[in-house]
Amino acid sequence: MSLGKVARGLVLPARVALRPAAPVLHRSYAAVSEARAVLESELEGIRVAGTWKAERIITSKQGPQINVEGSRSTILNFCANNYLGLSSHPEVVQAGIDALNTHGAGLSSVRFICGTQDLHKNLEQKLAEFHEREDCILYASCFDANAGLFEVLLGPDDAVLSDELNHASIIDGIRLCRAKRLRYKHMDLRDLETKLKEAQSSRLRLVVTDGVFSMDGDVAPLSGICDLADQYGALVFIDECHATGFLGARGRGTDELLGVMDRVHIVNSTLGKALGGAAGGYTVGPKPLIDLLRQRSRPYLFSNSLPPPVVGCALRAVELLLASNEISQSMTAKTMRFRNKMTEAGFTISGSAHPICPVMLGDARLASLMSDDMLKLGIYVIGFSSQLCQRAKQESVFRSPLRTQTKTSTSVWTPSSRRAGSTESSPEQHGKIKSSNRNELLNEAFALRLSCLLPRPMNDGDGRNG
Repeated sequence: MSLGKVARGLVLPARVALRPAAPVLHRSYAAVSEARAVLESELEGIRVAGTWKAERIITSKQGPQINVEGSRSTILNFCANNYLGLSSHPEVVQAGIDALNTHGAGLSSVRFICGTQDLHKNLEQKLAEFHEREDCILYASCFDANAGLFEVLLGPDDAVLSDELNHASIIDGIRLCRAKRLRYKHMDLRDLETKLKEAQSSRLRLVVTDGVFSMDGDVAPLSGICDLADQYGALVFIDECHATGFLGARGRGTDELLGVMDRVHIVNSTLGKALGGAAGGYTVGPKPLIDLLRQRSRPYLFSNSLPPPVVGCALRAVELLLASNEISQSMTAKTMRFRNKMTEAGFTISGSAHPICPVMLGDARLASLMSDDMLKLGIYVIGFSSQLCQRAKQESVFRSPLRTQTKTSTSVWTPSSRRAGSTESSPEQHGKIKSSNRNELLNEAFALRLSCLLPRPMNDGDGRNG
């Protein structure tokens, strides 16, 4: 027998031995098929409910006017978190370019190994100065900052008291800690006091709230919260993502706006909105807390450092706000103009005097369809629907925050047909729909949605809207 025949004889049994058994393969394919069916069912449910989150593609820099793939003309942007217009501010952009040239694209490391540059320390120092706190620690996002705080600060002998409508990142962060969890009704001081009484046996008590709630623009009653915290010996934490840079006389946030900067102990916020809009989050507070977070906060210890260009952009944005209050004060008049004009037009605008101006419609499908039609009219807004919108018997929110330095005339929103004297915002009333069947009502409302929002653009001197 030749050597070749011997080799082939050995290879064939080996292949047979290594071949997976048919039942194992069948079970594997069956598991994948079953999982795929479950996922497709979930996805179909989202589509049917009209809450599918499609991602529109922007082909320009962020700003009051943007270019959107599929649209022929410039679009007015009414739903960015670019509150102060700093995302495309020339000095902020140049600072990012300079940092890229001097400090590179990234660190390829976590902070404590070889990922801390002078830029990071400078930004932390400036943020602590901005918020008038002892120290600051940077994270990859404010979601990470919220995920990394509570399990370090609180143990099984402590209690955390959280507003029921706090941001998802706060909820997830609290789930990671072992403290006793007490949830109080949204901005309800009486219920908070009840929960504080329940927590009196705990070692530490931490009241946790958004400074501004991102869905409705509600401002937390911090004065009352701080009074209760003083009375019952609790610490106060606020998430300031939708306040930093533009609320308060100097843009320091909700605590400055309400005069309680010296009574709020811990602040988490973001670099990804008003402060340049790139990425990143942070915690400011007592130095011992910040030192402990550097030692134990898992998102900080196990995430790469913020890239130098991002840090450079944010650093310049903070420096601009520290140097002048003019930028931070630019929002108030625009916000109130938009809210007042929309209310006069017959819409219900949720929240208070905040740039988040949700236009409440009451149905998820209608909100999504209307946002698509508004894009055709040259206005970029997004339909929102979530559990946060379920309260007050409203199923969705057509969210249209005026957050950019735009000169847009609010007359573009004026409905052309609504009941005389009506102050309600439902499409049923705008179009005088009389159907009592909900499905018919939705169809009629959809048919009338464009007549409710006919645009009357304001000429800004160069023939363009804006």
